[in-house]
Amino acid sequence: MKLQTLAAVAALSLAFAGTAFAEGKVTVTLQAPVAAKTKVLAGGAVFTCEGVTCTALATSDRTVTTAGCKDLVKSVGAVSAFGGAKSLSDANLAKCNGIAGQSVAAN
Repeated sequence: MKLQTLAAVAALSLAFAGTAFAEGKVTVTLQAPVAAKTKVLAGGAVFTCEGVTCTALATSDRTVTTAGCKDLVKSVGAVSAFGGAKSLSDANLAKCNGIAGQSVAAN
């Protein structure tokens, strides 16, 4: 009985994960490199940043948004590109980067 319950929960989890993590891989190009390999939680995804590139493999519908970008910028600095299958527009990148100076100064 416990095994059947566990299997049912696992199946439901996979069904819902398909919608929660539907965006695919997201790649971000930073304006300045990070000092060391860094992991950052931003926009519902875990980004691995190294050099001037950050990538997230398991993303959500909140990842490629201005808010998701701002989350990342607070930790690693300004970005020059943000996206994957869909990307942030130049206007949204500007909004996102608008907080870069404030974030770095606060850290």
